[in-house]
Amino acid sequence: MYYIVKLFLIGFFLINSLQGVAQNVEFTRSQFPDDRRELREARRNLRQGDRLFDMGGGKYSLALNYYLKAQEFNPDNAWLNYKIGVCYLNSIHHKKAIEYFEEAVRLNVPTLDVYYKLGRAFHLNKKFDKAIDQYTFYRQSLTPGELIHEREKIDKRIAECNNAKELVENPARVFIDNAGSNINSNYDDYSPVINADGTKMFFTSRRPIGNRPRTDRNDHKYYENILKPRKLNDSWENPTEMGRRINSRSHDATAGLSHDGNTLLIYRGRRGGDIFISEFDGESWSRASQISRAINSNCRVSSATLSPDGNTLYFVSDREGGYGEKDIWYSNRGERGRWSEPVNLGSTVNTEYKEKSVFMHPDGKTLYFSSQGHNSMGGFDIFKTQYIGGRWTEPENLGYPINTPDDNLFFSITEDGETGFYSTRREDGYGGSDIYKITFLGPEKPMINTPERKLLSSVVMPADDIIMADEVEIEVTPMTIIRGTITDKETEEPLSATIELFDNEEDILLAQFSSDEETGEYAISLPGGKNYGISVQAEDYMFYSENIDVIESKVQREIINNIELQKVEIGEAIVLENIFFDTGASTLRAESYAELGVLYQMMVDNPNLKIKISGHTDDRGGWDLNKRLSEDRARAVVEFLIDRGIDPDRLEYEGYAYSKPIASNETEEGRQKNRRTEFEIIEN
Repeated sequence: MYYIVKLFLIGFFLINSLQGVAQNVEFTRSQFPDDRRELREARRNLRQGDRLFDMGGGKYSLALNYYLKAQEFNPDNAWLNYKIGVCYLNSIHHKKAIEYFEEAVRLNVPTLDVYYKLGRAFHLNKKFDKAIDQYTFYRQSLTPGELIHEREKIDKRIAECNNAKELVENPARVFIDNAGSNINSNYDDYSPVINADGTKMFFTSRRPIGNRPRTDRNDHKYYENILKPRKLNDSWENPTEMGRRINSRSHDATAGLSHDGNTLLIYRGRRGGDIFISEFDGESWSRASQISRAINSNCRVSSATLSPDGNTLYFVSDREGGYGEKDIWYSNRGERGRWSEPVNLGSTVNTEYKEKSVFMHPDGKTLYFSSQGHNSMGGFDIFKTQYIGGRWTEPENLGYPINTPDDNLFFSITEDGETGFYSTRREDGYGGSDIYKITFLGPEKPMINTPERKLLSSVVMPADDIIMADEVEIEVTPMTIIRGTITDKETEEPLSATIELFDNEEDILLAQFSSDEETGEYAISLPGGKNYGISVQAEDYMFYSENIDVIESKVQREIINNIELQKVEIGEAIVLENIFFDTGASTLRAESYAELGVLYQMMVDNPNLKIKISGHTDDRGGWDLNKRLSEDRARAVVEFLIDRGIDPDRLEYEGYAYSKPIASNETEEGRQKNRRTEFEIIEN
């Protein structure tokens, strides 16, 4: 059978090449004799990309920037398409990996591994039958020796696809919403732990913190730190770092929280990973200390959770005597406060694969955990088990859409069972892992309308809630309509431009659409009470941005807003209307990320572009203070772009304080216009 498959593969590749369907193009002078300068630049980008690609982890996104530049010059290189696919596969944009892996296959990339990775890309994007086809083809293509090592992995992936098809057909009744830009960042944010009534939260982030944030040499990401947001009404305010009593110079991550919210369990990356504990005395948190040597032995201990009475600790560890790589264990605290020798939770819960995160419900008998085993959809799924009659029940998958083919981890839930939090990677995320809120809807009711929770492509925003049949009134929210035309600033000719609408508060792309090609007309319908950002982009033009606060109104309103776009020319300057800082501060607020993302994409799309970021203030306060503030704010924008892979040589910044006003400083409206951030093209 092996030789038949090999002959088929050889024939397949031979037929493709003979038909001229797929021809790999190398980055050589013989292939590009007339493009030597461009070839040198492309090869430089390849070398930079390969250096970052080989590091893996947090460097994939940076490698991708260089690869995409090289791919613009030569889109027909098999290995380059393969590596771009790998970069996307390791991001929240794994849907894009499919087209690059398929192109690598078409160009006969010389590795069978591409079929497994293409299968995984289909798997992550819920194209389960296509994933099974690719996994099967990969298995059939291996030698007998290779199959010995790969069979179990492949068969498990196929089983996961079949599990997923069943779970997707019977979805759980939940709403899943990103916790928003007040919590999540462009970096990995995960492991939310909450108390019983959901009024306290702590979570882990790998965002840069402090003046000199350190990176882990193993995965090239910033070290973990614990953050604490403050809950105000139903939303969470910008989180603060916990300080040196909690966060050390090593990895510090949330491992668990007592149900009263006064005992924080901390994972600290020392000796492979130990659990530390900190207590809140009503005013401050104690310095973190080791929980127990019985638990922190010479092994890795990560996630942990306490029973409601605080006398039983459930934790995840790779200690000897388990059923798989990582198992769930428990330890009891005696009368003198000493923890007993840990006991494995048993084979009903633990599998031959990894278990990773645990959370004990305030009822004291329901344990939630993540596992790669049982009937997982792929990666880690969240399960629950209950301790009834002296034994743990068979774990139950929480179902789709809570679980997906990607990793779903660190689940916690309030005492009333209505609200949960967990971390996962989704395309609507801000980058890497994000924290999501789950609203459990309970038993199904008859519905008379099922509008979408979030706008995906329509320019009219829907109602937020599902309307149940037993509701008496259906309230229709009055809308504000913004309409106008988009034209060339010099010729006044209408333009077909791409318009992106953002919710600045949540940093969510609400809609993307185009103005009319012949007339340049556009119209947007919006509910009030929100702060929106509009970005307008057209090829060869500077992008335009505007910040719009739509007030709540009891009647429908209409606003005329005509937009003029400037050609991309040296010396042209544009105000970045959706860049926000706190008063007197230079730290970028999360509402700025959407606009910064547009600016970043413009730099990626125009690799020869060099720009200057300038900061400006009003005339309140002294010159030295405003000069420093305006310069720090301009620098913050530049550092944001550099962190995402933009070459520093393409960026300049300067602070002008109040030396270049664009309006009178005699009025608040004028002062607000003068407090601005601009970018200017200095080379194209």
